[in-house]
Amino acid sequence: MNTPQKNHKIIDWREIEKRLETACVAIERIWAPTAGDTQRILKARAQTLAREAVPADTADATIEVIEFFLAHERYAIASEYVREVHPLEEFTPLPCTPAFVLGIVNVRGEILSIIDIKKFFDLPEKGLTDLNKLIVLESGGMVFGIVADAISGVRRILRADIQPSLPTLTGIRENYLLGVTAERVVILDAEKLLSDEKLIVQEQVKG
Repeated sequence: MNTPQKNHKIIDWREIEKRLETACVAIERIWAPTAGDTQRILKARAQTLAREAVPADTADATIEVIEFFLAHERYAIASEYVREVHPLEEFTPLPCTPAFVLGIVNVRGEILSIIDIKKFFDLPEKGLTDLNKLIVLESGGMVFGIVADAISGVRRILRADIQPSLPTLTGIRENYLLGVTAERVVILDAEKLLSDEKLIVQEQVKG
């Protein structure tokens, strides 16, 4: 018996390549925007950016602060002076230092002094808890931490809403005030705190 011969069809690879190129061009034309589409897209993007941009005068009219609690009162300090915030865990008390110096703490290999701001301002004390936070302040060459009972958050405050002071804010606190908001948030003057020699912990103790 004669074995039937298979029909071998010759494949024209050049023709297939041309068809693929034609298909790719057609797909690119479908997805590529026209000149009119491009203009509309760019205009829409420009309008979006214009809406999102914050005018310089608006930025200057506000101050960004870290808000926290001290003795059930709300305090705040400008975030530009806040380097970081940590949970207050292990620290070492220092002998022969003022009562408001809680001690020193190791923050990633850097030894920082801790100021108990409640004692410094003569506010009621309620003891340390797991909620206490260490707010590390820095300006120029001065760095130290202050203890907060808890952190409330970060927000912006209109400078126009900051009042000089309140009659109830007397004593040493008044010397370190940037102002008070209508919501009775006491804004501390970080620059004064960081430049006050009374808050500098002397490493050498007289014998």
